[in-house]
Amino acid sequence: MKRRIALAGFAGLGVAPWLLTACARPPVATHWYELRSQPPVPVPAARAGDGALWEVASTVGLPGALDRETLVVASGAAGLEPLTGHRWVEPLRDAIPRLLVADLAVLRGPGLVWRAPVPPGVNPARRLRVEIVSLMADAGRHTLRLQARWWLTDSRPGAAAPALGQADIDIPLASASVDALAAAHRLALWQLAVRIAESVPAHAVLRSVP
Repeated sequence: MKRRIALAGFAGLGVAPWLLTACARPPVATHWYELRSQPPVPVPAARAGDGALWEVASTVGLPGALDRETLVVASGAAGLEPLTGHRWVEPLRDAIPRLLVADLAVLRGPGLVWRAPVPPGVNPARRLRVEIVSLMADAGRHTLRLQARWWLTDSRPGAAAPALGQADIDIPLASASVDALAAAHRLALWQLAVRIAESVPAHAVLRSVP
């Protein structure tokens, strides 16, 4: 009876009872996820490359749907569903370039991969720029799909146009859990680094410029 009287009093003040009920609901608990620094699979021996130093751009191109803290999955024919209460500890715009540099360094060997801007005295032979076209799980959370492209440029004056590479990677999710979704993101980025590293043949030699 007292609750009815209180609600009636608030209604008399112009406050809707449904708004009071909504305000009384407990906040949604927040679950945090991170893209772990260590590679998600056993690390192979560094491949024998051409020994060229790479400078990796400090940022990556990222769709607006991914430039947010909340994890997102596909919904319907063209919709997106933010997973309320499930958030990245580090924004993807920061985590992805950091991990690409670390993974490429593991794959190519110590001292061969630097994040821009490089310190004085380091002279990169190639510069890498990466764009994430899509990084999204389907509505049923069965598969995460990563689509990306990259440009690898011979940094010396007079060199040829940048070489374009592309990748289309599907990662089966171990379960429909958000934890499995986050883990699939990390595996997809590792496989992207592998594709990029393998895009330059081990016997490739930088051309001399007259």
